[in-house]
Amino acid sequence: MFSLERWQEIFETIRKNKLRTFLTGLSVASGIFILVILLALGQGMQNGIAKEFERDATNRISVWSGVTSVEYKGLNPGRFVEMTNADYNYLIEKYEDNLEFKSAVYRIWSGNLTYGKETGSYRVEGVYPDYQFLENESMVNGRYINYSDHDDKTKVVVIGNKVKQDLFGKQDALGKLIQVNGINFYVVGVYSDPGGEREETRVFVPISTAQRVFGGSDKVRNLGFTLKPKANFEATLAQSINFSNEIESFLKERHLVAPDDTSAININNTLEEAKRFYDLIGMIKLFFWVVGIFTIIAGVVGVSNIMLIIVKERTKEIGIRKALGAEPWSIVSMILHESIFVTAIAGFSGLLFSMTLLELIGPNLQMDYIRNPTVNFNVAITTVFILILAGALAGFVPAWRAARIKPIAALREE
Repeated sequence: MFSLERWQEIFETIRKNKLRTFLTGLSVASGIFILVILLALGQGMQNGIAKEFERDATNRISVWSGVTSVEYKGLNPGRFVEMTNADYNYLIEKYEDNLEFKSAVYRIWSGNLTYGKETGSYRVEGVYPDYQFLENESMVNGRYINYSDHDDKTKVVVIGNKVKQDLFGKQDALGKLIQVNGINFYVVGVYSDPGGEREETRVFVPISTAQRVFGGSDKVRNLGFTLKPKANFEATLAQSINFSNEIESFLKERHLVAPDDTSAININNTLEEAKRFYDLIGMIKLFFWVVGIFTIIAGVVGVSNIMLIIVKERTKEIGIRKALGAEPWSIVSMILHESIFVTAIAGFSGLLFSMTLLELIGPNLQMDYIRNPTVNFNVAITTVFILILAGALAGFVPAWRAARIKPIAALREE
């Protein structure tokens, strides 16, 4: 039941102890502010990691070869392992039922592209049609390479959006004839990539064409795969790890590489990497929660201490109230009202300040691995209400102590 006199008492007490009340409220507001900011940073880190994995398919398995580092079966270390079309064909035939997307890659690091008077050096890659999905690319104009291009060894090229801007400017690139290392190719598509301009400075041609016209024979530089997802993440991850291990064993056996050689066959499993990152983010978020909660607890303890001091200062007043017939619950209510009021105002102030700061700065914060730090508003508001409940509990102990004071003892208090 609303009591104007009760609120007048509360405001009078706060007015008489402005500095003490301000410092108590500041500790509570700081706790909520720190917790919200820490939770937002944790979400920002998760957003940043997710953005990094957007560049390629999130369940991609990439394979590339290197130089042997261990002597094996009479072969000296230092051999460069060259994968071939036969390696790729064997793997896709063996695991056909489990594969979602697949492609081998024949790469030319420095390809000179010329259109009219414009020229530039870009990475040229011979790929299969599925490579578009392995790279998470979207078509801006035209089409991607198809299997007819591969089978017929046609001289067609798909260029990145950055390449299109460099060579064609505002012109339409489709159907135009460009030269790749002096050989004519027709532009059939322009793509964009979530990785930005760095990923859009590449051009793609059918792998059969690249191997034929650029002297690649049957060699490939990379292999890329994604597997069909299972019913849940753990099963999908287990399948992905098992597939990676089987690829490594097969290639090492086929190319006479020692089982313990860690440099000749390299495999990157983005799903496994993602799990490591998200497990780390989960631990960081948990740490942030612990730090924030203990900061709030420190503020609530401060409220409790202040309420104890208030009870001590008002002991004589409480004794008079009880001598005049005041019920114990009215004494408890008087102390609790002030505790809850200070906690609520401080909690909502800390929440408002932190949310405003995130709204102003968050969308513009684009650091490495931290993007648009935000916090779920429902989580934040729930935290404040829990804080208010904690403030009530913090005030209850001093309030109950005040309610149990005997009037005669209180009246003797100086």
